[in-house]
Amino acid sequence: MLIGNEEKPELSMPFFVLVHFQNENSAQSGENEADDAATGKASPFNCIPCDSLSILHKYYQLGEFVIGGIISQIYITSERITFTRYPHWEEVEELIYFSARFTHLAAIDLLSTQSKSVPNYKCDIRNTPTAVIGGPSSDTDVHMAPILSNYKIPQLTYGSPSVINAKSQSVFIQWMFPNRNYHYMGILRLLLHFRWTWIGVIYLHIESAEVFVRSVLPDFSRKGICFAFIERFPKIASSNNIAEVMERGMNLYNIAMKSTANVLVVHGEIQSMMILRMLLYFSRFNNRLVTEKVWVMTAQMEFTSLAFQRNWDLDFIHGAVSFAVHSREVLGFQNFLQRRNPHVEKEDGFIKDLWEDVFNCSFLGSDSNGVAKKICSGEEKLETLPGSVFEMTMTGHSYSVYNAVYAVALSVHAMRSSTSRQNSPTGGGILKLQQQPWQLYHFLKSIVFNNSVGEEVSFDQNGELVAGFDIINWVTFPNQSFRRVRVGRVDPKAPPDSIFTISEDAIEWPSGFNQVWPFSMCNSVCRPGYSKMKKEGEPFCCYDCFRCPDGKISNPSDMDDCFSCPPDHYPSNDHNRCIPKGVSFLSYEDTLGAGLATSAISLSLITAWVLGIFVKYQDTPIVKANNRSLTYTLLLSLLLSFLCALLFIGRPEKVTCLLRQTAFGLVFSLAVSCVLAKTTTVVLAFVATKPGSGIRNWVGKQLSICIVLSCLLLQATICTCWLPPDPDMHSVTEEILLQCNEGSLAMLYCVLGFLGFLAMVSFTVAFLARKLPDIFNEAKFITFSMVVFCSVWISFVPTYLSTKGKYMVAVEIFSILSSSAGLLGCIFSPKLYIMMLKPELNNKKQLLRRKEKEEDANATDLPQGLPTGPLEILEESPGIQQEALGALLRVGCVRTSYYQHVLALVFAVMEINENLRLLPNATLGFHVSNTFLNARETYHATIELLSTTNRVIPNYKCDFQSDLIAVIGGLEAETSHYISTVLSIYNIPQVDVDWAHYGGRRTGRTIPASHVPSVF
Repeated sequence: MLIGNEEKPELSMPFFVLVHFQNENSAQSGENEADDAATGKASPFNCIPCDSLSILHKYYQLGEFVIGGIISQIYITSERITFTRYPHWEEVEELIYFSARFTHLAAIDLLSTQSKSVPNYKCDIRNTPTAVIGGPSSDTDVHMAPILSNYKIPQLTYGSPSVINAKSQSVFIQWMFPNRNYHYMGILRLLLHFRWTWIGVIYLHIESAEVFVRSVLPDFSRKGICFAFIERFPKIASSNNIAEVMERGMNLYNIAMKSTANVLVVHGEIQSMMILRMLLYFSRFNNRLVTEKVWVMTAQMEFTSLAFQRNWDLDFIHGAVSFAVHSREVLGFQNFLQRRNPHVEKEDGFIKDLWEDVFNCSFLGSDSNGVAKKICSGEEKLETLPGSVFEMTMTGHSYSVYNAVYAVALSVHAMRSSTSRQNSPTGGGILKLQQQPWQLYHFLKSIVFNNSVGEEVSFDQNGELVAGFDIINWVTFPNQSFRRVRVGRVDPKAPPDSIFTISEDAIEWPSGFNQVWPFSMCNSVCRPGYSKMKKEGEPFCCYDCFRCPDGKISNPSDMDDCFSCPPDHYPSNDHNRCIPKGVSFLSYEDTLGAGLATSAISLSLITAWVLGIFVKYQDTPIVKANNRSLTYTLLLSLLLSFLCALLFIGRPEKVTCLLRQTAFGLVFSLAVSCVLAKTTTVVLAFVATKPGSGIRNWVGKQLSICIVLSCLLLQATICTCWLPPDPDMHSVTEEILLQCNEGSLAMLYCVLGFLGFLAMVSFTVAFLARKLPDIFNEAKFITFSMVVFCSVWISFVPTYLSTKGKYMVAVEIFSILSSSAGLLGCIFSPKLYIMMLKPELNNKKQLLRRKEKEEDANATDLPQGLPTGPLEILEESPGIQQEALGALLRVGCVRTSYYQHVLALVFAVMEINENLRLLPNATLGFHVSNTFLNARETYHATIELLSTTNRVIPNYKCDFQSDLIAVIGGLEAETSHYISTVLSIYNIPQVDVDWAHYGGRRTGRTIPASHVPSVF
């Protein structure tokens, strides 16, 4: 096509330049035929002379600058070879379309004088091509490049970039096709967006498609796409292999239709659509299986059909998705097409053949191959044709040609402007182009301009068009028309996250999918909560679905593997989402925490009340009889035990974590050590009554203080070495356990073990002393309390180890409260009963009566054959069985004969007072005290004799009516000795019943211990 500047050409119109096949004449064949006619021989062939090979279809327009165009536009088929005439040039070439030979011929024709294809000769200088636009087939680009590159003529190809091996040939080529990496990236993103991971691939037998299969599809596989099949369109090499091609085509069709892949990617060129339509048409004609598929087509493909395909269905393309070079509708293009008329466009060598083909008519004088057709009037309108025959809108390839023409024109303008000073015309002459065509390439490769629709056109450093791709959805209609709907785009100039965009709602899918998103996977999607497991021997995208294991989830669906939730979340029951974990600790807002706190406070108040009662009745015998200081200390430790349970409730903090276990260990050690001290004091008090026993020096407050302090110090040492660290967070299945980090469990068990040791010792001692004869004997109650204490803490260990979180803390609090309550209830409830409900029993007279009853009861309870009096014990002890003596000591025998001594004193005083002659005007009184065979009690009784009644104040006596005139001592030498030590100071006479042993110590006697710890 030639464009002349003088006539102001319409650059907006596309050119249709065709290299068409032309038959070839052989001079030798013509001579042989003439010889046969001269000699009269009958020729076996009916040969027709042919013109020399030439280009049949051209579109020529004169101009100062020529833009050449080489495209494949018209297709012919060769006739069957019958050998009845001279072989036509089609049979010689044996090609149906796209011949390299004629592409070379078209290139040479552009370099020659018009209508005279003489290589390297051109007499018409004005018609030298400035640039050549070729396409859309990649073969066209490959075949024209070797010739045009020799002459350094710039070339613009609007098909996909071809593989041109020679660098010297590709240096003058600019591609009106964007970078194909973005093209393939768009296809991949489209497949991944719709999760089409199981696809079929059909490609054309061209170099660019081979590169796609060899280099691009492996990248698809690495991104998760796998292929049900990869097949190639059958290659039509000549007219003689049509049957073979169709057979292979039907095999390809069967593979595609029977495949479970619902998406088929077709990598082809403009002629691929015709082949695809043929395969689908003949398959239906042969009643083969037809399955709805989603066709994904590359940008090189465009809808093209032949004349005999006019009435074929277009249903197969409905819902297809294709890529196209980005384009915009150019204003005025449709009006330009509507004005086309074969009678007006005389230079258009294509329009008559096109007119006859699309309107199914023939012009006068044209060869209709013996088929009667209507006469073409030339007034037919292209807009009346269905879209499957001729499109009135500008396609992507046409848009590229349109921009290519503008690129050349503007490059020429830039080149002329740069040389206008050296070549300015004079005398009204026409400016001649002095530069060579290769000089234009420098301006062409750097050209940047905005076309008529306002879009920028430029090339990158590789000579490729800087543009994107449109994603097209094909919608067909019953009248054989269709509509291209732009539903997305691949824009390299957009931000990275917006390079690929698509509108799902705008897509109309094939009718077989009922407008539902097509599914194209090897198997069904693994729902959330399941993960994929590869099938042996199958492609990697074929898998089974297995439920996620405990502790893991999968979301969204079709995950390769399940994953764990963050530490502060836990999986749902369906393993499809992570639920935030709640922070769990024993708080006062919990029912459990509130109940335990209420119990702790209530028991603390009860303990304080008991302590107040004991302070109020501190001078009563029942309080004085059991070591008041130990009693107060025990009650205070129990009060602190109940209160320390509150340290375990609430959000764990650093201070509370440091205090609670330490306070628990120390307070409980104090409580149990007090119990141990009380029990030990009771037992040692009886052991110390033995004559000559050195233990009596330890009986008293010193022993109690020593026991309590030593136990407390040892426990404090353990707690100091332990000191639990800061709070810690432990994550369990559905919650985060906020709890104190107990540190070394061994140290915790050491604290508990020491408490257990003290409790077992107290239990053992109390159990052995439980039957010692005492009116207020605590041994029994201590035994019960230790049973409760040990039971609680023995059951605590396995329960503590088997629980978690706040329930573990609750177990420890419950153990603290229950064991403390056991001590409080078992030890102090009997005494409270007497003090609060039976106060009459808490006095000396009642104690004496109870003592008499106990003596009688104990005497009857002695084992048979045992002596009941101390003298009998002394006398018979050598002959008593060791077992009987042990039983006697265990039951605590009372000296009934000693009580007769008291009665003898009372009887004598009564007789004297009745005899008025002995002590006229005076009465004799008495004051008898029990000394327990203990020095301390003997001194206390002696001082009490010297004091006012009920007021033991040494050296002070306000009751002069009760003067002490003499003291009668007991039978024990130790008693007489202790009494005399005090009375001798006051010069009070002392009568020792057993005077022979006064000041001395008897030997060889065993005195049974008396066990009445009250002072009378």
